[in-house]
Amino acid sequence: MAPRLQQQVRLLQLSSLEFMQEIRGMLDVNPFLESPEGDAAEGATEERETWFDVRGSNNRGASSEGGDFDALSAIPDRPSLAKHLHGQLGVLRLDVRELALAHAIVDSLDDDGGLRMPLDEIAPCAGLTPMAGWTEMRIALRRVQSLEPAGVAARSLEECLLLQTREVADPGLRALVREIIELHLDSLAARQDPAALAKALARPVGEVARACACVRRMNPRPGERFNDAGTRYITPDIIVRKVRGRWSPSLNPAVMPPMNFNQVYADLFETHRTRHDAALADHLRDARWAVRCVQQRFNTILDVAKSIVRRQVGFFEHGEMAIKPMALKDVAQEVGVHESTVSRVTNNKYLSTLQGVFELKHFFSRAMSSTSGSEFSGKAVRELVLDMIRSEPPAAPLSDAEIARQLGRQGLVICRRTVTKYRQQSHIGSASQRRRPSTERMPETPRAG
Repeated sequence: MAPRLQQQVRLLQLSSLEFMQEIRGMLDVNPFLESPEGDAAEGATEERETWFDVRGSNNRGASSEGGDFDALSAIPDRPSLAKHLHGQLGVLRLDVRELALAHAIVDSLDDDGGLRMPLDEIAPCAGLTPMAGWTEMRIALRRVQSLEPAGVAARSLEECLLLQTREVADPGLRALVREIIELHLDSLAARQDPAALAKALARPVGEVARACACVRRMNPRPGERFNDAGTRYITPDIIVRKVRGRWSPSLNPAVMPPMNFNQVYADLFETHRTRHDAALADHLRDARWAVRCVQQRFNTILDVAKSIVRRQVGFFEHGEMAIKPMALKDVAQEVGVHESTVSRVTNNKYLSTLQGVFELKHFFSRAMSSTSGSEFSGKAVRELVLDMIRSEPPAAPLSDAEIARQLGRQGLVICRRTVTKYRQQSHIGSASQRRRPSTERMPETPRAG
């Protein structure tokens, strides 16, 4: 891609906070862009006059040269999980196609480092022609899973723990740890007596106890440490309100950039332009491009949000159980953009609703078929599973197999492992761990969002 297009794509996938920081950087270096914020604008005017006095200059000292010290600049920047992984990919010897696929997988990870988006839905997000097939996506996944922290990009708890076994130095112990994870993870989670587990494995109790301790030290959410640096504040990009009986999304004014194009200075430069003003000419082109790019960013975000709201009216009326299956290509076709654009727009962009604040990508899920032939969303089934757990008798909690059987009687056929995955994603223990005397009240399980 051309450098300008690369920059445009990068701006599109930034979060609102990162985008504001980018805008402030543009204001600092470009005399044709101004902030409309009162005193700040007056200070910017003086700086622009200096620009025009020193013609041909393409560099300006940092604000610290003026004697001001920005305390925020002294605070070390803690990288996000995605930034940490992208940095590791940048030092690998990969061709453009391999790098694009790896980046697409990293951008699809959840905050805890897990990968819950199917590979066949990630492939279009890379924007490659021809689109990557199953083999290429598997190779790209393995490449990301080889990065640090160990366990990242896992699609299940078992896979996450298996990926972390590479850090076990002793080959014999590593093999035993893998065997326990693959065959006896439920027993380990239930705190089974090591002696019984040793008998099942035909191994000495001491070795099994050591291997179990090794598994318990593993981190089932390896990406969490990149998100625990203090309280995270989210400013939603889109606000959804009900206007005259219809749900209507609108841009949040709080995320609109404080940046204007200074037409007066542009006209002044064009009037007095000479052949020695190449640097200022470049800044003028950059300023005009930046204004167009910013407007396109917000137009695209709003168009995608409108499409999501139109398709998910049931969610806004009734909550998570009414969410419909929706794919990136559905919104891409309606908005008239590529699937990779929709993927970038929905990542790190948030929508405020009466149900809470949700990332735009929350509304996408695969379609599952019921016995009647109708389609339903995996997210709706996940919420139904959680609701069944919330209402179960404390003394007789439902096993994953029983939940799957009850859903099957309702026409929603899913396997036990899928129920287990939904339960683990919500950090809910197994039936044996949830069992308690009937006089105790089952704690509230977290709702999505």
